[in-house]
Amino acid sequence: MINFRDISYLKTGNSKQHAAFHILTKHHILENLAEFDPILVGTIPINIDVKNSDLDIVCYWKNKSDFIERIKYLFEKENRFSIREIVIDNQESIVANFFIEAFEIEIFGQNIPTELQNGYRHMVIEDQILRSKDENFRLEIIKLKESGIKTEPAFGLLLGLNGNVYQELLDYKV
Repeated sequence: MINFRDISYLKTGNSKQHAAFHILTKHHILENLAEFDPILVGTIPINIDVKNSDLDIVCYWKNKSDFIERIKYLFEKENRFSIREIVIDNQESIVANFFIEAFEIEIFGQNIPTELQNGYRHMVIEDQILRSKDENFRLEIIKLKESGIKTEPAFGLLLGLNGNVYQELLDYKV
């Protein structure tokens, strides 16, 4: 399994992964978020991204106000910066979006350790599924995503999952 905590794996990936590595390191994004235990998650790390895929970074905050302040301090001058508070699965969540060069970046923070957040857990399970299947499966996921279907529902369709695919993926055994 890939060590998703160390983004150097992106250097040996596809062109979008190379570009993601360049942006993240050139702008010291993960370094600047280090106190929040950031992990790059989503489709780019596991090579199922589509044209407009963003860089999703999950973070663990212990003090919501400190996290919001730090995000604003670091990124509010970036193009199209926005930050909002939402509740997801009864958890207070902070979501910031902005653009650096060609990439949209989304920073997602909860008061939950990053490796226990669903974004990270889904990515790890999806990576395991992709490794257990052939290349056609990966290409079918991408095709579904290009048609507008979100990642987890795309996996759910191809795996024949019923009900809440977000929860069923967390329980999926490879």
